[in-house]
Amino acid sequence: MWQYLVRFILRNRLAILIVIGLLTVFMGFEGSKVKLSYELAKMLPSTDPTSIEYNTFKKEFGQTGDGSVTFVAVEDPNLFTLSHFTEWYNITQELRKIKGVKGVTSAARVFSLVRNDSLHKFQFKNLVPVKPTTQQQVDSIRNVLYDLPMYANRLYNKENHVHMIMITVDKNILNSKKRIPMMQKITETVNQYGQKFHLDIRYSGLPYIRTIQSKLILNESYFFILLSAFITFVLLFFLFRSFRAVFFAMVVVIVAVIWTLGSITLLGYKFTILTGVLPPLLIVIGVENSIFLLNKYLDEIRQHGNKTKALSRMIIRIGKANFLTNATTAVGFGSFIITSNTFLVEFGIVATINILVIYVLSMLLLPILFSYFPVPKAKHMRHLENEKGFTSLFVRKVTHVVLNYRTIVYVVTITLVLAGIYGATRLRTTGSIVDDLSKNSKIRKDLRFFEKNFKGVMPLEITINTEKPNGVLRLTTLRKINELQNMLAQYPEFAQPVSIVEIVKAAKQAFYRGNPKMYTLPNSQEKNFIMSYIPDFGNQKNNLLNSFVDSNYQIARVSVQMENVGTNEIDSILRTIRPKIDKIFPPAHYKVHLTGTSVVFLKSTNYLVKNLFTSLLLAIIAITLLMSVIFSSVKMILVSLIPNAIPLILTAGMMGYFGISIKPSTIIIFSIALGISVDNTIHFLSRYRLHLKSKRWKIKESVLATLQETGHSMIFSAIVLFFGFFIFTLSSFGGTQALGYLVSITLLVALFTNLIVLPSLLITLNKWLLTPAFKRPGTISMDNENEQTKKIEKIVKEELDKKDQNP
Repeated sequence: MWQYLVRFILRNRLAILIVIGLLTVFMGFEGSKVKLSYELAKMLPSTDPTSIEYNTFKKEFGQTGDGSVTFVAVEDPNLFTLSHFTEWYNITQELRKIKGVKGVTSAARVFSLVRNDSLHKFQFKNLVPVKPTTQQQVDSIRNVLYDLPMYANRLYNKENHVHMIMITVDKNILNSKKRIPMMQKITETVNQYGQKFHLDIRYSGLPYIRTIQSKLILNESYFFILLSAFITFVLLFFLFRSFRAVFFAMVVVIVAVIWTLGSITLLGYKFTILTGVLPPLLIVIGVENSIFLLNKYLDEIRQHGNKTKALSRMIIRIGKANFLTNATTAVGFGSFIITSNTFLVEFGIVATINILVIYVLSMLLLPILFSYFPVPKAKHMRHLENEKGFTSLFVRKVTHVVLNYRTIVYVVTITLVLAGIYGATRLRTTGSIVDDLSKNSKIRKDLRFFEKNFKGVMPLEITINTEKPNGVLRLTTLRKINELQNMLAQYPEFAQPVSIVEIVKAAKQAFYRGNPKMYTLPNSQEKNFIMSYIPDFGNQKNNLLNSFVDSNYQIARVSVQMENVGTNEIDSILRTIRPKIDKIFPPAHYKVHLTGTSVVFLKSTNYLVKNLFTSLLLAIIAITLLMSVIFSSVKMILVSLIPNAIPLILTAGMMGYFGISIKPSTIIIFSIALGISVDNTIHFLSRYRLHLKSKRWKIKESVLATLQETGHSMIFSAIVLFFGFFIFTLSSFGGTQALGYLVSITLLVALFTNLIVLPSLLITLNKWLLTPAFKRPGTISMDNENEQTKKIEKIVKEELDKKDQNP
């Protein structure tokens, strides 16, 4: 197969370059149309009960459902002075005019129920129908507002002088690119108040948080593409000292990045926090292919100076190994496809396709480009000849350790593994909705401000189905809802709940001419009088009651804002309140569901972590099967997995010791790191098997020869991968930072285990490993390379001679 491939490549060099160039232009055009994702990821299957309940809730309460309110707050003791209040009024009115804003509630636009005896109905009255012009008018507004208990600690915190604006946003705008200019207009409008009076404006709520995340994803993606390309270029030039070799390697990865962006669009996907890191990630991964190919080519040129032989041996000897390494890396990423998370599935598909594309591009472009240029000069190969170079010194030190200190290697390795296993037992599964944002970011600081003054803004929704039309309006039901709210108020994580109970209490207060002492549920006698004053809303869709009851008055909604607590805390709270809810609302007569973004996030995290563990197991199995392609010996396959299992154990232990929890953004690290770290094992063992045959199955000599041949490339690729992943620690997202820290360290440990532990095991277990099964070639045989290489050398020479004769 390889001889046909080589013949095809060299016979059609110019045509291949033209086709790749045209495809790159096309993919670049498609990539320019890539769109940001503005929707929340669907982590749960549509058939999951939690997902069904949440979708039912959104269908019932529509625009007033959770996740559609942006919160703005300011700490201002002088708000109710004329100058401050009129500016607050102006900003409130300006916010209402912004496209996408469905409603605004603030101290300058707040409604109360007023009893109209002539109509025998309650009427909604705006406390601030026009802009006040005197301090007396402002004082009157403040006094009336403070006499409405339903707004206390919901719209304002009187004790801390904190006031809030609640902005309801159109969800159609939220799920489109219009959200960014809309949110920018909102912040610009409100910031005028802060700038005028030198006050800090605080923002929160899911619409705001998701918008900021979207902007960060886009900005960081461009930043990391440029940074990874720059760092890769610098490292490659430092390692190879050849502008030509570095330029060729960069051409491959730049083309791959363009194709990646184009594939996202062609597959109908959008830019997410995960697909956003793929382009810089693939730059790093793609360079690894080039390093092994370049080192082999330069090494062959150093030995004999024959370009024909160098190209032939580069293709045949590295091509097979690179195919397997790319396949294992693709498996590591592809394992995410089995998860239910839309973001992870898309991430897995795009990564898997483009990792294989990078392999094809490197196998096409590098041989073609080198074939057009003269043989590299001696100075470009000094890193291979320099006995005092750091890689040569490192390889010699490794060889010395492997030959003389294997016992110490095993003792240190076992000690570290045991420490890692103990640390792994301290791992905990947890996470919060904004966990991936930096603790020092403005979003997290503002969120803590809201938690301090209003207990938080994360939505928890409770629906109560009375299973009877008008069942919600029964006094017994209202009292039960009130009892539920009093129970919830005992938890410090919850803000004051809101439901139809607040409307009924406000109605009683209005019935008694606004007396704040009457803000209670009516008794059975009062109820009939008060309920007769409630207007018949008919088929009106945007009335106040629609926010808390369905059209048949059968289902009631209790809305609670809560702190940004972790999934463990949410789970503990829900487990605690569930029996209390069942006691208030016996399941035989009521159907009570806990839903909302907080509940969905909890269930999604648990479900996703479970699926990711499954995907990791699947990746291990798939990689094991791929290793069997090289070796038919089960013993050798098991030995090959040891140096790759050790880094994962140590990483898990480190996470346990440093309190880094298991969550979706960290569990994916293991599959990615495994898929990449096994690359060095494949390169080492593929060359090791070839040396075994050439050295008549002498283990020690074969191991030492393999170390000398592959050591430089393994070190080079580890350096590039380490710094390539480490740049992600600069991210604003905790998950991306964790990807940078943990994968970098895992791959660094994998370098040592593959250079030290693996050769040590091969020498120690030589008799145990040298079985008839081991000597049999695998499905992809590395044993007949010399014969294949001679054939390919002949083909390369023929094709290059033809090109020279017919330029």
